[in-house]
Amino acid sequence: MIDIFVRRYSNRFVSRHFILLIDSIVVAASFVIACFLRFNFDFSVVNYPSYKYFLLVLLVARTISFWVFRSHEGIIRHTSVEDLSSIFKAITVGSAITAVPSLVITQLTQNYNYYIPLSILIIEYFICLFLLISSRFLVKDIYRTLMSHKPGEHVDVLIYGAGTLGVLTKKTLLSNRHSKYHILAFIDENPFLMKKKMEGVRVYSESEAMTRFVSEHSKPEVILSIQNISNQRKNEIINRFLLRGIVVKVVPSAYERINSKLGSDQIRNIRIEDLLERDPIRLNNLKISEELTDKVILITGAAGSIGSEIVRQVVRYRPHALILLDNAESGLYDLENDLKRNFGKYLTETKLLVQVADVTDEARMRQIFREFSPEYVFHAAAYKHVPLMEAHPYEAVKVNVFGTKTVADLSVEFGANKFVMISTDKAVNPTNVMGATKRLAEMYVQSINYRFPEATRFVTTRFGNVLGSNGSVVPLFQKQIQAGGPVTVTHPEVIRYFMTIPEACQLVLEAGTMGRGGELFVFDMGEPVKIADLAKKMIQLSGYEPDKQIKITYSGLRPGEKLYEELLSDKETTLPTYHSKIKIAQVYSIPFVEISESFTELKRQLRDGNKSDIVAQIKYLVPEFISNNSIFERLDRNIEERI
Repeated sequence: MIDIFVRRYSNRFVSRHFILLIDSIVVAASFVIACFLRFNFDFSVVNYPSYKYFLLVLLVARTISFWVFRSHEGIIRHTSVEDLSSIFKAITVGSAITAVPSLVITQLTQNYNYYIPLSILIIEYFICLFLLISSRFLVKDIYRTLMSHKPGEHVDVLIYGAGTLGVLTKKTLLSNRHSKYHILAFIDENPFLMKKKMEGVRVYSESEAMTRFVSEHSKPEVILSIQNISNQRKNEIINRFLLRGIVVKVVPSAYERINSKLGSDQIRNIRIEDLLERDPIRLNNLKISEELTDKVILITGAAGSIGSEIVRQVVRYRPHALILLDNAESGLYDLENDLKRNFGKYLTETKLLVQVADVTDEARMRQIFREFSPEYVFHAAAYKHVPLMEAHPYEAVKVNVFGTKTVADLSVEFGANKFVMISTDKAVNPTNVMGATKRLAEMYVQSINYRFPEATRFVTTRFGNVLGSNGSVVPLFQKQIQAGGPVTVTHPEVIRYFMTIPEACQLVLEAGTMGRGGELFVFDMGEPVKIADLAKKMIQLSGYEPDKQIKITYSGLRPGEKLYEELLSDKETTLPTYHSKIKIAQVYSIPFVEISESFTELKRQLRDGNKSDIVAQIKYLVPEFISNNSIFERLDRNIEERI
């Protein structure tokens, strides 16, 4: 009954005037107790008329100090150090206001009728201070006790990290009236904290906590609450718990919590991105700002996963205008609303120009370039689904090759300062149509840069798979896990390079600003990841056991797919840059006239629409393209004869 009452009225707060009344009653009680203590409970020696006057003076002085220091305005159930400080100041000043005039008047008039004994004021001071502080903590503790005894199931929790963030996490969980968590202990490896208590919760080492709280039938959740932890150490900690079948959650970083307080709803499950991300990227923000601030910037493919993240990062540099171009109207609509909702402060200085357009439509693209004259172009528009492009080489060539050619040609014609193309590691020794068309786009961008060296500077960036992007295995695996499995992997030995979307786009901005024209930048993708291991890890992160609760099945390599990706071909080498994660690939280039003539033939094949002829022409232009698609393998012999 009490529990229901507390929950029903837990979102209501007592009036500050009522708290002031209670504090005044505490002052009066403290004064009476002080008098009794001062006179050893001999009531006969107390001069009641004088002491009534003394009490009235003290109440007036304390009430004034309570109002000045607002000690009665705090919410008692959330009493903090600041609230205690206000109480201390109010009591001290109130006692001073009472004692000093009493002493001065007595000394000046030699009339002791107005003298309030200093001994009583001192005793009353400590009693009142104790009662006010302890009463607040008592109410706070009662409230916590009532709220923590919830009907139904609760979740046992171990907080990993007994530092500032760990204590903040504990406070956040307990302050939420809807919280379902029961905190068992802190885990910390600091030897000075072992067996001590942090706000009433004991601290254990990881091994001690595992022995004491974890068993076959008891597996509490672990909330990782450590600041300034390296990704390597974080992964080691998480992996140890995952191997025991323990669900791990993480407190968002300070960057994620910026401009907001930590809430229990922000404590989230560990994502696969958290395990694969690397140390934070250090950008030359001053250089990027010089390049982008107050410029007119066009981003093609703006509604896609890469394009939209580039938009979110570029808008922070306050360009003069930001042209968001895509043929996906729903994606553009969502992006525009997201920018207005979350980046409104930047849009006061930046014009947002949303353009529904197709990069292969030369007339429409020319109209956009003529109207807005973009100074900086990020070209992210492309088809990237390998199996689909194997079935539709016409669309792959149309968008990836001739869409890039259209935007690049118009950039030169209308005097854009720089053109940054987003490429892929699948363009290296391609085994599929998608990768080969991206390689053709790379070749054209490089050739046009050398054909017009005094015009637009063309830069290409090449990187591997991006976690969470459209078409990534991560969203696919998540859907399969939510459906109860099975999780389908193409081959047990297939490996890929991975990078988070923000990480990739940060490097795109950095590479774009450092490029002087003609460079093909490759990014440090870290260590390759086996897709089967990725699937197992995602199943564990979802709280299931791989191959028992969620099955993993192997479907075989798809047409055009290979076991591993490369960032460089056998004939390519790299040169270092000032950024440790960015290198310049030394690639072969084709003269502009030659590639233009070849593209004329490719466009003729496109008009004819014969799938085999289109792929044959791609293979002729990209000799290293050896198809893993049985439908096109026979074309290789014909190409060798033509070469």
